[in-house]
Amino acid sequence: MNHFVYRDGSLYAEDVPIAQIARTVGTPFYVYSHATLERHFTVFDKAFARIPHMTCYSCKANTNIALLRLMARLGSGADIVSAGELRAALRASIPADRIVFSGVGKTEGEIAFAAQSGIAMINMESAGEVRLAAAVGRKMGKKIPVSVRVNPEIDAKTHPYITTGLKKNKFGVLWAEARGLYEEIRKAEHLVPVGISSHIGSQIVEILPFVEAVRSLKRMVADLAKSGIALKYIDVGGGLGITYKDELPPHPEEYARALEAELKGTGLTLVLEPGRVIVGNAGAFVTKLLYVKEAPLKTFYVVDGAMNDLVRPAFYGAYHEILPSTQEKARKVKVDVVGPICESGDFLAKNRRLPAMEPGALLVVMGAGAYGFSMSSNYNSRARVAEVLVKGKDFFVIRQRETPQDLLRGESIPGFLEV
Repeated sequence: MNHFVYRDGSLYAEDVPIAQIARTVGTPFYVYSHATLERHFTVFDKAFARIPHMTCYSCKANTNIALLRLMARLGSGADIVSAGELRAALRASIPADRIVFSGVGKTEGEIAFAAQSGIAMINMESAGEVRLAAAVGRKMGKKIPVSVRVNPEIDAKTHPYITTGLKKNKFGVLWAEARGLYEEIRKAEHLVPVGISSHIGSQIVEILPFVEAVRSLKRMVADLAKSGIALKYIDVGGGLGITYKDELPPHPEEYARALEAELKGTGLTLVLEPGRVIVGNAGAFVTKLLYVKEAPLKTFYVVDGAMNDLVRPAFYGAYHEILPSTQEKARKVKVDVVGPICESGDFLAKNRRLPAMEPGALLVVMGAGAYGFSMSSNYNSRARVAEVLVKGKDFFVIRQRETPQDLLRGESIPGFLEV
């Protein structure tokens, strides 16, 4: 559910017309609903109230610090994959002891920063990383809480770019290797084994792959316990899908009941890393129609938003519903919605039936709260867009649109090239 609805023919975000925001901040922009974010997190977190758990919002889905601050106020921790995300989470007042750090390529500086910050655990993803973390702990004179990210070899049946639980993927290690890494961690003076971690993919709309992953991790935890390695956390990552088109993902309550049945009585604290399920349908991308271009075989809606702003359609072939900001009774036409980027792959939709509209109309791309702005870029020297948070009748610019000066910041011309 979300709080984007038509009233008297105009599309609103909560109690604010989308067109009003566009008149104030210009286009394109991202808009997020505070009420939707709050509801999504609360419903998800409360579903697990019957068992010990820690919900750690996945920052990579959307790292705007205003949204992170909202997560903090709701009691969320954070799942991070970089020092930048750690800084953002701490700046947003997410408690360090509710932060977990994943990712295959952590640097020495990132590991030291995380250890110094006192986060809950760092997920080790290779033998080299275990040894680097041990060296960092020794240098700092500090014990670092770690887990091993185990690849459970479970096919989540999602897009190949966001499947992460197969042995051909770059993430984690197989159990045969992980078992040896836990022994290495136990022997390391400055490492403390506190958890076990996995993440099988993203946009998963079935429960069974998650259940299979938990069962696999439970067997590993039991095996480690026989050797005297007692763990506190079992981190199942994120990945629960949302509705973009006609998907029917399980309700968080159904998801929670399935995991609760597996973990009740184990004494383990479940770590969850929801991102898309919290913020995906809480946000939309708003763009303006510039031209209606009639070509021999196609009609194009050329808009001012582009693949650098929202890359999911071009990158994944992802579907996002597109709504006009004003309910149109006009006839429907089949169009490609394309942007100004000089790439044939620059599209937001293909062969989509939309109302016949005139230049100046606003198109609202739904389900864009996750992996929208966070994956945006400055390709073609385009400024990154503004972000807006709506709360009731008020809206707030939570990220200013970049300026021409922002695009050149940090660049310089060597003296020998000066005119």
